[in-house]
Amino acid sequence: MAGKSLTVNSQMSCPHGGTVSATSANTKVKADGAALLLATDTCTISGCPFQIPAPSGTMPSPCMTVQWVMTDMKVTVNGTPTLSESSVGLCFSAMSVPQGTVIISQTQAKVESQ
Repeated sequence: MAGKSLTVNSQMSCPHGGTVSATSANTKVKADGAALLLATDTCTISGCPFQIPAPSGTMPSPCMTVQWVMTDMKVTVNGTPTLSESSVGLCFSAMSVPQGTVIISQTQAKVESQ
């Protein structure tokens, strides 16, 4: 395995401190009792305070979603790559502008199949 697995309980954030929440379609493989994240799962971001320069000062441009650009190349669930601490995800604004990479701060190590 490329590293510790990411699950729906993993702690992740955008580079500006917003919280990443994940929902997984995976019901078969778990780590520490939580579903492993798949490259195709939905990851949303809340609480990002990022702002960009605008003619009248600044304009909110919070990170909203994550797109995974590098997955765990060795582990799959039903043919879909999983995510691990070595995976790379880009945080995007509502205007689909990349704003930095996901910060992974907590993972799960023990994987079990259901």
